[in-house]
Amino acid sequence: MEYTIKDVEKITEFKTWTVKQKTDALLYIDCNQYCNLGKESSKTEKELVKKQSKKIYTLIKRVDHAMGELFLQSIDKR
Repeated sequence: MEYTIKDVEKITEFKTWTVKQKTDALLYIDCNQYCNLGKESSKTEKELVKKQSKKIYTLIKRVDHAMGELFLQSIDKR
């Protein structure tokens, strides 16, 4: 199944998935967002993707605290 940004909350709640499966799915969604941006993308679109990334990293932090913390630190440096 193909998950989107609308599914990120659900993914963290899956009981049968491992931490790795959850983080992989969330990072896949994040990666897909950035792949869909192009040089023609507006500043608003880029800011929306960054905001959604921050949400994804916060959810990763809920599943794997250390990894999520590192991602959040890295997004603040951009």
